Amino acid sequence: MPKSTTKKRAPRTKSKADIARTIELMAEQYGPFSEEPRLPPMDEMVFTILSQHTSDINSSRAFRLLMEKFGTLESVAAGDIQDIEKAIAPGGLAKIKAPRIKEVLNKVLELNEGSLDLSFLREMPLQEAKAWLRQLPGIGPKSAGIVLSFSLGMPAMAIDTHIYRVSQRLGVIGPKVSADKAHDILEEKVEPGEVFNFHVSYINHGRQVCRAQRPKCPECVVGDLCPSRKKFMTKKELAELAASEEQTLAGSSGAPMPHVPQTQESLN
Repeated sequence: MPKSTTKKRAPRTKSKADIARTIELMAEQYGPFSEEPRLPPMDEMVFTILSQHTSDINSSRAFRLLMEKFGTLESVAAGDIQDIEKAIAPGGLAKIKAPRIKEVLNKVLELNEGSLDLSFLREMPLQEAKAWLRQLPGIGPKSAGIVLSFSLGMPAMAIDTHIYRVSQRLGVIGPKVSADKAHDILEEKVEPGEVFNFHVSYINHGRQVCRAQRPKCPECVVGDLCPSRKKFMTKKELAELAASEEQTLAGSSGAPMPHVPQTQESLN
């Protein structure tokens, strides 16, 4: 008898209403969120490159030292790679990041008539603005999304490891969706006016509660909406949680905003 060729149905993912509810609950737990201060878009891009594979503290220090050394990004673009490397050394991977920063800056100058002002992207349709940034060397969907969302206030997604993990565990995206593909899916599922809150809520949730190892499922503010909770808790723990009259929630407000360089005072 021939084998059945019936395909398995794709796992059901969260509706727009369910996603909006997760944002609301997380924002109540971790917010309120301030959208200021913001960097100019080209500064944001350089800071984003510096932030790759390092902590917020190290990337903030590297960005500050870079600007103290060169004064302007135009000077960085014209600067010697070894001098850039020395300035950003505290951020880690300086030998990789220094030439990348210089290459990106000079490519923008080439494409933008000698200017590093990217504010014109705000006037473009989102997909066109993303495509413009993606033509720059080493700039993928996450980096483009950070610049457009956090600097220019556009409803672009920037899927980091925390957002990706939380989205998969909550069933916002399917288990086989790649991080790159998740950008397009989530831009369709999250209302434009809620993209900023989505970013900050999901990042905070991933950092504080829904960690890669030992997530705090019993204390999760969106646990009742999470299909993955039963994977991390025993039947006994689930029963005890269901029987409890009051749930203790993990996570707090006041965490540093993502994608914003920390001040010198906070680094000390």
